[in-house]
Amino acid sequence: MFPRPIQQTRVTTQIAYRIALPVALIIWLLPLLGVAMTSLKPASDLAKGNYFGWPSHLAFVNYADVFRNSPIAQYILNSFKVTIPTVIGAVALSCMTGFALAVYRFRLNLVIFFIFVAGNFVPFQILMVPVRDLTLQLGLYNTITGLALFHISFQTGFCTLFMRNFIRALPSELIEAARVEGVSEVKIFWYIVLPLMRPAIAALSVLVFTFIWNDYFWATVLTNGSSTQPVTAGLYSLNGQWVAQWQLVSAGSLVAALPPVLMFFAMQRHFIAGLTLGAVK
Repeated sequence: MFPRPIQQTRVTTQIAYRIALPVALIIWLLPLLGVAMTSLKPASDLAKGNYFGWPSHLAFVNYADVFRNSPIAQYILNSFKVTIPTVIGAVALSCMTGFALAVYRFRLNLVIFFIFVAGNFVPFQILMVPVRDLTLQLGLYNTITGLALFHISFQTGFCTLFMRNFIRALPSELIEAARVEGVSEVKIFWYIVLPLMRPAIAALSVLVFTFIWNDYFWATVLTNGSSTQPVTAGLYSLNGQWVAQWQLVSAGSLVAALPPVLMFFAMQRHFIAGLTLGAVK
């Protein structure tokens, strides 16, 4: 039913695995390596058509030019203004909804849970026009608040699915024992369940942070100015009207990728624990 460990397979299979693994890794890393190489090329190399070759010299000045010649610092700040409230709001709401759906038994429990889950299967592109019209009617178009609220509403469904399944895997005897002792439901959630959810909260925070930080579609649909655009949408403005400054776009892309990478490494231990907790008895 499950694949055998590679160590228990035939010798030819192990050799093929050892060859295929680094090849697949190199193919997967090629686009990133191409972006990194382009970010170090001078503009003269790209003007001569040197798109895939080695740079004539390493132009580290491109990274300084990104900040000097574009408002990328403002774009990165906008991304933090959108991403951090979204992570806090979506995770906080999902902790409460996940607790209610996992612990309490009521008639519409599964129906409400399926509603949360069903939202994840709706292609978000078909919601572009109604969501944009709604933000215009509410006066939230081209605002950081509107973009953050939209992300919170859409991420809460996935987060609720994650938290509900995690809480259901916790020992129910802990909650029952607290109820026998007369502890209120609010205190059960705050002092018993929430501390046990810390690995899941850390894992979910990293996932949501990465999703929102890398969002490009809604950043371009709901914002249109440097004062509100996140970095994913703002990178396109690094290209001039007549000249494509791909060396600056590449350098800006690598700079924009640093925050989620750093967050992952900072939360790596909790992230892995949150994903694997409950995987075995």
